[in-house]
Amino acid sequence: MDIFKAYQKEFKSSLEKFISDKSPQNLYRPMEYLLDLGGKRIRPFLCLMAAESFESSPDQAMGAALSVEVFHNFTLMHDDIMDKAFLRRGRMTVHEKWDVNTAILSGDAMLIKAYQSLEDYPTEIFQKLTRLLSKTAIEVCEGQQYDMDFETASVVTQKEYIEMIRLKTAVLVGCALQMGAITGKASAEDQTVIYNFGIQLGIAFQLQDDYLDAFGDEATFGKKIGGDILENKKTILYHLALKKADPKQGDLLKLLLSGAQSLSDDEKISSVKHLFKATGAKEATRKLIRHHSDLAEIELEKLSITEEQKTRFRALKNWLMNRTY
Repeated sequence: MDIFKAYQKEFKSSLEKFISDKSPQNLYRPMEYLLDLGGKRIRPFLCLMAAESFESSPDQAMGAALSVEVFHNFTLMHDDIMDKAFLRRGRMTVHEKWDVNTAILSGDAMLIKAYQSLEDYPTEIFQKLTRLLSKTAIEVCEGQQYDMDFETASVVTQKEYIEMIRLKTAVLVGCALQMGAITGKASAEDQTVIYNFGIQLGIAFQLQDDYLDAFGDEATFGKKIGGDILENKKTILYHLALKKADPKQGDLLKLLLSGAQSLSDDEKISSVKHLFKATGAKEATRKLIRHHSDLAEIELEKLSITEEQKTRFRALKNWLMNRTY
């Protein structure tokens, strides 16, 4: 995205210096490998954007941006182990390329590195940043546990699912923005508001991911459409469909995502997507995405930043909500 272009080169250079050329190689190479896989880098760039919005420089926020990105990738490394995932961003996961023990240890080291990247800040700022990161870290763990629990739960409400993705995904978006605001010495009120903006943005972002996995364009999405369906994942589409389904539709949907039927992959994806449409879950998910995007807009309007800066955040929000990948 054009908004992020100003940050890409400097952030990439800082990230490479932060991780590379260290020993033992079997500890650090997996970190480099995962971080080199790229991704959207939304969280660190949000951190840098927030700092600039409060008249700080990206250089001053770079340590915080590195912390957010390294922490995020630590969670991915451990998530892949728990999910027994073979691929991450189209390439082998760390535990597949090396082994599980290496991935666990490298992930642990990444968590520590996330804190180390904050060590050069003045004491007051350091304390605020580490307190926020620790709060976020435990919330992400809570969200992951809820996600695991929901896989075997017979009923999960919309409220429970939203709370799960708030913890698992959105709090780190809020954390990234608030970290940038802290380094920019924003007021306590603005720190809270930009965090809340991030929460609503993060929820909408994850709901959009759920939606695109089923109804995105495979050519632009970057992976096979229906991956969540094939893995029997119970996303917001599933929970809304169950809520709206008649008994026959509900029983069929449960059967399809139980893994107990003998359909081809394409047949299973087609059948589940048909139910998502027929029950109204597809449109309900789109409305829910718009709702949280609107809540993010309300928070954005409260910020004590220039209209030009608000326009940049608004452009980012609209891009995230209209993306196809």
